[in-house]
Amino acid sequence: MITNRVLGTVLLGVNEQVNCGDCVSAFGSAGSFSAGIHGRKNLTSNLALLAGIAYAQYSEGGYSVTSAPIGAFALRYDFTDWGSSRPFFDIGAILSPFQKVRYRRSYQTSLGPVSLDSETTSENYGVYGRAGWISRISPRDEVAASVEVWQMWQRVKGYSDPAAVAFNPFDANIATGTDKTNLVKIGAQWTHLWGNSIETNINGGFVQSFATRSGIVATVTGEGTVVPTIGNQSWFEYGGRVGYRITKGWIADLFLNGTAGPQPVGNTLHGGVGLRITY
Repeated sequence: MITNRVLGTVLLGVNEQVNCGDCVSAFGSAGSFSAGIHGRKNLTSNLALLAGIAYAQYSEGGYSVTSAPIGAFALRYDFTDWGSSRPFFDIGAILSPFQKVRYRRSYQTSLGPVSLDSETTSENYGVYGRAGWISRISPRDEVAASVEVWQMWQRVKGYSDPAAVAFNPFDANIATGTDKTNLVKIGAQWTHLWGNSIETNINGGFVQSFATRSGIVATVTGEGTVVPTIGNQSWFEYGGRVGYRITKGWIADLFLNGTAGPQPVGNTLHGGVGLRITY
């Protein structure tokens, strides 16, 4: 859920300034593979639409998402008529249906270790609201701080251990279920124009999950029903971008995003390149 959200926020301009003109960007990233297109359109002087689509693949700690379409959209209301220092608000969603996933289950027995790979499908959804304050402290600098609240769901279709395994004394059947979590993020960002060609952005924040629970239930031979628990945790998220203005309206971007904290979120890094067109 967290990796899917981090990749989805790239589609919502997490590495871009809060207020800017209309643009479209095509990008590709590694670390977790992702490629897609996103952009923004100013509907009025105050209201902007942010949206994007991408295809991703990623893995970590025994799970692999081998195919994941991701879509995201948001509306941003910026009180531009208040002057250079003003509030703004976002509301949006990240959608990732039709995922193909592979899970690895490993355990020890008196006769040796057992490792099993099972395949199924899943889907991830998240909705959020964001309230922040933006300041144009100079013609070249924009800074902003904000608070975000997220609610996220991950639904996994039921599956069983693979049948063609020579040794699996504690085989398991996992029923269809939904994991849920809620997040609060406190973050800030700074965008600066160096000279006439180089633009940089740095952003980061502290994230705390709450009311997290798993709806995935397993039935294991010899053990009965196993109901997992998921604890709440905290971590940091960070990102950055360097953009080079090739010519008027064309910008080449180099960006990265990541997490830092204890497992299961852990330390991750996703980096990529993009070509952005402003109009």
